[in-house]
Amino acid sequence: MGIGGIVMETKIVVIGNSQGIRLPKRLLEECHLRVNQAVRVDVDVDRLVISPARKPREGWAAMLADAASEPDLLEGIPVGEAWDD
Repeated sequence: MGIGGIVMETKIVVIGNSQGIRLPKRLLEECHLRVNQAVRVDVDVDRLVISPARKPREGWAAMLADAASEPDLLEGIPVGEAWDD
């Protein structure tokens, strides 16, 4: 059985000049994906992994806020120094 409890077989189909697979609505809902959502497709050994696409720098604000609340994380990091001298 799959991780989320859904197991299915499907066929690769022709879509114009490309190929694709049809994903049932229930499977998309289980993975929190929706129609027309940008996704990332990775190859992991012999598997395709489909995950939501992330925007560049997504999550940086929260990460920096967390770092600011824990000054030890930033200790020893040069601040205000030129790197390209």
